[in-house]
Amino acid sequence: MSGLEIERKFLVKKGDTYKHAAFSHSHIRQGYIPADGATVRIRTRDDKAYLTIKSHAGENGLTRYEFEKEITMEEANELLKLCKGGVVDKCRYLVASGTHTFEVDEFLGDNSGLVLAEVELKDENEAYDKPDFIGTEVTGDRRFYNSYLIRNPFKWWREQIPEAYRNETTER
Repeated sequence: MSGLEIERKFLVKKGDTYKHAAFSHSHIRQGYIPADGATVRIRTRDDKAYLTIKSHAGENGLTRYEFEKEITMEEANELLKLCKGGVVDKCRYLVASGTHTFEVDEFLGDNSGLVLAEVELKDENEAYDKPDFIGTEVTGDRRFYNSYLIRNPFKWWREQIPEAYRNETTER
């Protein structure tokens, strides 16, 4: 898969409403290989693995080029060893809302307490229905990029966001 990726990102309000609304969930581990001018990500999602390369986002933080290819779990495990700073560990919940699907990530480990939702769009101005658990938009705020969370885990700066968005998560 390759092409432009247009997405909006939001903090999720405290609570677990999104879990009850989810039609699917999975466990994700991902890491990043250092690269100039792009983000190179290795991800395992349950029993599948992927290599993804993303360009840096434009000024508004909404759009960037993305290339993704499925790889073997063995390849992913070897590539994860090359990742700088460790891995992000999270559970992803898929929640339907109107004609869109929100991906809700509940972070574990050093990023425990952070829950983010993303929705992918076909156009930057496309309308979408927000579920009730969606809070403040953080699109373009680099603190909420997974690659940032590896270097600067949420546990170090959790007091910077309102209490209403600090979720307590349970480790898998």
